[in-house]
Amino acid sequence: MVAPSTFACVYRWPAGPGAPRDFTVTVATMLARTGMTHLSTPIHVADATRLPLAHLVAFAEELQRYAKEGDFVLVALAAAADNPITISLAQSADAALLCVLMEEMSTADAKKTVDRIGAARFLGSAVFRPGNLPGAPTNSQGERP
Repeated sequence: MVAPSTFACVYRWPAGPGAPRDFTVTVATMLARTGMTHLSTPIHVADATRLPLAHLVAFAEELQRYAKEGDFVLVALAAAADNPITISLAQSADAALLCVLMEEMSTADAKKTVDRIGAARFLGSAVFRPGNLPGAPTNSQGERP
C-alpha cells in the first residue's frame, strides 16, 4: 500500500487518442471523490487536457504550490496527439496512472505512452468500458448498453 503522503501530484494519462475529451477529467474526478471519502482530506482535480503552452509555467508553479502546502492534486492530461505538452507534465509528475478505454484505444498507443513517459513513473493502469463511465449514453430504460 502506498502512503497517502507519498504522492502530491498524480497524473491521469490516456493510453492514446480515441476517448472523449473529458475522459481523464472524469476518471480524475471519480478517483478524487473516492480518495476524499477514504482519506478524509481534500483532493484537487486539475484539468490540463487543453492547457496551452503559454500557460504551462504558471500551471506547473501552481501545482508546486499545492504540493508544498501538502495538498493532493490529480491532474487530467490529454493524449500526446491532442496536446504535446502533456509529455512534459507527465514526466514531471510524482506518479502517473495510465487510463485505457477499451475498444477505443490501441495496445500500441498504450505501450508508446509508457515508453515515452517511463515505466517507472506509472503506478499502474486503469481500464474502463465505454458504457461504464459517468455520463455515458443510456437506453430508454436508463440502462447503459
